[in-house]
Amino acid sequence: MSSDPDTTMRVVYLVCLLAFVAGGLFWGRRNLGKSLRDLMVWVLIFALAVIVYGFRDVLWRELLPAEMAVSDSGAIELRRASDGHFHARMEVNGVPVRFMVDTGASEIVLSRRDAERVGIDVDSLRFMGRALTANGPVETATVRLGVVKLGDLTETGVRASVSAGGLDTSLLGMAGLDRFAKVEISGDMMRLVP
Repeated sequence: MSSDPDTTMRVVYLVCLLAFVAGGLFWGRRNLGKSLRDLMVWVLIFALAVIVYGFRDVLWRELLPAEMAVSDSGAIELRRASDGHFHARMEVNGVPVRFMVDTGASEIVLSRRDAERVGIDVDSLRFMGRALTANGPVETATVRLGVVKLGDLTETGVRASVSAGGLDTSLLGMAGLDRFAKVEISGDMMRLVP
């Protein structure tokens, strides 16, 4: 057994818990067979809970696969979401923002709500630009983002636009994708290779 005090205390706690449960099962009972069966059920439940907890990362990854992962080589792997699009989670000014990858968009466009979340004073922007979206034209304002992080790629002063409205999801357009050496789509996977 490890000499680590935390491990020792966990073992002591588990032994005490097991003794408490066993005592509760046997206290005042005359049927030893039923008590042993109940004890075995609790031991199996406890063992299953320990196993599930030990493999929680693997189970989570397999049951609810992430939309985005970074490989050992630094490539960003995006899994197609249930809406049929690829989404990337980027940090903008330290705030996580979910972007829809849009190869038809020329720039990085923040929705009004996301722009406010990352600290942009949207009310002071001048919406002089215009962009065509699937929902029709929207007014845009040009901004510079402080720190943008996507996977292992970190940049400062990135040019982007903010939508005046009519855009629910922020878009990662070609201005963001051009920062990668290669963009590959194979089935339900997109790889952004630095």
